[in-house]
Amino acid sequence: MPFARIADLDVYYERAGSGPPLLFISGSGADLRTKPNQMDGPLPKAFDILSYDQRGLGQTSKPDMPYTMADYADDAARLMDFIGWKSAKVLGVSFGGMVAQEFVLRHPDKVERLVLACTSPGGAGGASYPFHEIEHMGREERARHMMPINDTRRDAAWQAANPLMYEQFVAMAATDPFADEPGRAMGYRRQLAARAGLDTYDRLHQIDCPVMIAAGRFDGIALPATQEKMAARIKGSKLQFFDGGHMFMIQDRSAIPAMISFLKD
Repeated sequence: MPFARIADLDVYYERAGSGPPLLFISGSGADLRTKPNQMDGPLPKAFDILSYDQRGLGQTSKPDMPYTMADYADDAARLMDFIGWKSAKVLGVSFGGMVAQEFVLRHPDKVERLVLACTSPGGAGGASYPFHEIEHMGREERARHMMPINDTRRDAAWQAANPLMYEQFVAMAATDPFADEPGRAMGYRRQLAARAGLDTYDRLHQIDCPVMIAAGRFDGIALPATQEKMAARIKGSKLQFFDGGHMFMIQDRSAIPAMISFLKD
């Protein structure tokens, strides 16, 4: 299994495909052992894609100490250095989009083009849903609570009209085969604490690479209004909404091809 020793971390990473280099930065709680994922879809057919488990998650080191958004951004930069990439296209999804914002602000020369998907800048631009406030909930309770927030169409009326599908979605969202691994709960808690402190909004105007902001029309986590604020703040950015909620990348089949097209321009 490939690990990169960067600073004080052993970072688990995977690489696949061929073409221009693409750094994929995953969302909250993401673990490359969960399949299918970004390494199994169309992205490796278009890019030499590099993705990794972020600090505190998956098979990467889980130091029991406060994490900052700058730490996550610098981890990404050091991983690129380890691989030997001077620069790359970058796709950050949800929490990964938050990391990508810090990454491009701290390491602008490393980012050629950037897609920020279903994410938020914090501060005056608006924060994503405060997951740290529901951390006390059990997995099933949290899955039920988040159902109409992940996709605002899946409200109580939708749940009553689609009971079997609703229960299937809850079961999928509540499943975590790695939940009992040592350090996992702590690492996730550290990630949520870092996420809660994100505020890039007042610095977004400093981004000068091409940027696409991709979002779901029915996302109650990264709100549509927040996407519009980010787009107004990043000069020349492209804002595109898709037919879905927070998971629009798998709900709308046009989403990933649109991102690929933007990244390849």
